[in-house]
Amino acid sequence: MAQLISRLRVWRGAVLLLAGLYFLIPMAASVWFSIDDVNGTIAFDAYTGLISAPGFTDSLVLTLELAVVTVVVLLLLLVPAMIAVRLGSPKLRPLLEVVCTLPLVVPPVALTAGLIGVLRWGPDYLMDTPFFQTFVFVQQPEFPLVLVIAYVLMALPLAYRALDSGLRAVDVRTLVEAARNCGASWPRAVVQVILPNLRGALLNASFLTLALVLGEFTTASILGYQPFAVWIYSVGNSQGQMSVAVSVLSLLITWVLLLLLAAAGRERRHKTATAS
Repeated sequence: MAQLISRLRVWRGAVLLLAGLYFLIPMAASVWFSIDDVNGTIAFDAYTGLISAPGFTDSLVLTLELAVVTVVVLLLLLVPAMIAVRLGSPKLRPLLEVVCTLPLVVPPVALTAGLIGVLRWGPDYLMDTPFFQTFVFVQQPEFPLVLVIAYVLMALPLAYRALDSGLRAVDVRTLVEAARNCGASWPRAVVQVILPNLRGALLNASFLTLALVLGEFTTASILGYQPFAVWIYSVGNSQGQMSVAVSVLSLLITWVLLLLLAAAGRERRHKTATAS
């Protein structure tokens, strides 16, 4: 048995090493390309020039704003619906699962084409109605709500799976009944009892949505907006090193967020085990 465990550890170490090399070698090549000067020296101009680069701050702020609004809208839609189905109508759970995972079978290009069709249809038929201003409002370049709609649809399957895993690990009905027996109202029972037990699932759903918004290119590019991913592409046409530098920084930020999320999950499990 000890020999078998030793072999498993060796194979696990080898697999982790290969996986690390698979990710780190392209990352190292990208970093070297971004700091390699034409004279053969090392220069960090691609990184120091990011802040002053035209459009960098605006595109980054726009993407972060879109990410925050997308996360809030997605959680406000999913969390109450999933809790209500689990408590009141368990038979509707398969239907909710199908609806939430349906965007997986719709390519982003097809989804964007559908949005374009709706946006073109609206002004033609709703010109003399109050809804015409709604179509204008959701397409404002300063903050395109149409991108939020698209991102919510694309992130729906990811967030649903993360929240569903969290709800499966919690006895929602027992917790709510206990809170209600103690005199708590339905909103208070959900906010103060259910949501704290879903903190890990909420963080997972938020992180997956954030990662999707940070890296989404197709929909924003076709619709003519310039969030961070589209800006990176446009810069890459004229400044290759800066484009790679921004991509490296974006990847590092994503990794840091993932590590913080994993650390928060481990800390919560440790506190729970200690309290038990």
